[in-house]
Amino acid sequence: MKYAEYLLENLARKENYSHCYFVAGGNTMHLLDAARKIFKCIPVVNEVAAGIAAEYFNEANKEGKKAFALVTAGPGLTNIVTAIAGAYLESRELLVIGGQVKTSDLKSSEMRQRGIQEIDGRAIVETITVSSKLIDAQVPFSRIQDFLNSSKRPGPVFLEIPLDVQGSSLDHTVEASHDASKCPESLAAEEINLDRLLNDLKLSERPVLLIGGGVSRSLAKKLNKDLQQCGIPIMTTWNGMDRYGSDLPNYWGRPNTWGQRSANILLQQSDLIIAVGSRLGLQQTGFAWEQFAPLANIYQVDIDREELEKGHPKIKQGIQENADNFLESLLKQSRNIELKINTWLSFGESVQKAFPLNDAGNVTATGYISPFHLMDELSNQLASTDVLIPCSSGGAFTVTMQAFSPKYGQTIVTNKGLASMGYGLSGAIGAAESTQSRTILIEGDGGFAQNLQELGTVAAQDLNIKVFVFSNSGYASIRMTQKNYFAGAYLGCDIETGLGLPDWKHIAAAYGLKYLRLTSPESLKQDLGQILEENGPCFVEVKIDPDQTYFPKITSRILPNGTMASNPLHLMSPDLSEHEIKEFLPHLASMILGNR
Repeated sequence: MKYAEYLLENLARKENYSHCYFVAGGNTMHLLDAARKIFKCIPVVNEVAAGIAAEYFNEANKEGKKAFALVTAGPGLTNIVTAIAGAYLESRELLVIGGQVKTSDLKSSEMRQRGIQEIDGRAIVETITVSSKLIDAQVPFSRIQDFLNSSKRPGPVFLEIPLDVQGSSLDHTVEASHDASKCPESLAAEEINLDRLLNDLKLSERPVLLIGGGVSRSLAKKLNKDLQQCGIPIMTTWNGMDRYGSDLPNYWGRPNTWGQRSANILLQQSDLIIAVGSRLGLQQTGFAWEQFAPLANIYQVDIDREELEKGHPKIKQGIQENADNFLESLLKQSRNIELKINTWLSFGESVQKAFPLNDAGNVTATGYISPFHLMDELSNQLASTDVLIPCSSGGAFTVTMQAFSPKYGQTIVTNKGLASMGYGLSGAIGAAESTQSRTILIEGDGGFAQNLQELGTVAAQDLNIKVFVFSNSGYASIRMTQKNYFAGAYLGCDIETGLGLPDWKHIAAAYGLKYLRLTSPESLKQDLGQILEENGPCFVEVKIDPDQTYFPKITSRILPNGTMASNPLHLMSPDLSEHEIKEFLPHLASMILGNR
């Protein structure tokens, strides 16, 4: 047995890995030969797709199966760095195994390169992984498990294995040379002291439970009935979007810089926020974080103490704990608390009715599809078993995260931390394979062009992915920025300013995919029904007005010194009237009107 076979067999048997995404390369030849005998190996066109697909496979899988990425040395590693960075920022599990030149060809620290395609991959990704190791000699698999489980907070692991180590005959004495150390366990749920928080909950008149991506899908499913019965209004972050459905009781939406106006209005007027599994980053709190929930006692639950101590937003108490354990304990210990929030619940209902997800101020020119209308129809027609992949950046991303209404049971995965263009297609590939469910991808044409080569993977694997590309001739969000802040001095944001984009009908035909163009709002419902009933992959071009408005939004302004200043979450554009402020922002009205 080669060491490569030993390593990968144990990955399958002890760590439940079942799939390998890869681009073949000379410096991984022994690993790839071993992988083909053990895993379902899926070739992709570019290594970045291997990393993204593996990340989304792991996020979407409900059976505990895992996928890893296998890349060769040099350019194979540098190509996958974006995927590693994305998984790191989102605290997601991603194992990347990289090939390397023979140990005898490894350069010394003073040399730039010795072996062919040699580059120090471990050093490159060290700051964006939880563990990054060069395996330059055989080690027992228990040692590999140490690397895989070195951190309570999930994140990527990179193992770089030289060619001669991969192909060496297994030294059977190596297995007994190491005892695996265990990562410290988190406190059991019943041991968590919640006295201070529960006392504030008893006194609260306007509480909100904010569920983030740190709460696992399996735990959210287990506690679904408890969440429905707890009585506390529930909001989710973008990464926690599929933990609770919009079709369930006390669902109050997704607050965010690009959030729903009703959710932002309500969150900002709460007097108690319990944020579980959310790092409360700037996109969540708004760039004007000093004005985040100014009336609330904020309890933040995160596994990472540095997130609790970063200083923004201002919190009453940070609780370093596994989010699943905490949420289970909270729901158990709060059962006997009699909440006095009927007025708050009625107010929340009135705010949600007053501010629909498609703002009346949005304008769509004739002959184009309103993205908000599309989101409304998709929300209605998608089933609870479907998977939604809303790319990671741009107008197609933000409108999906703002206006889509998730059903309980759907799986929704994105990567907003890095917000890299071109993420969606590779993510859809991993999620579709992982779940074997109908998968809906929403992506902008500019972002889609960055990884469109993976349509070949979709076609070759015959994946049931419905690709919706928002066709508006380029980068809508960049165009909007240049219009709003630089008086329309456009550059490199669309076809007219030098951006080269293809005819999507020809691209679909080149890969043998079914193609449909959506241009008629009147037939949108019927066209969507036809698309969703199709078996296998389908490419859908959605004609979007290049000047489409995306309201509501948080506006920013450039100050005389060149810095930016942003409005707080409750002051989205278009501005509310004085009457609306008094009616729907009563707890903040005096402050808002006093500053006008």
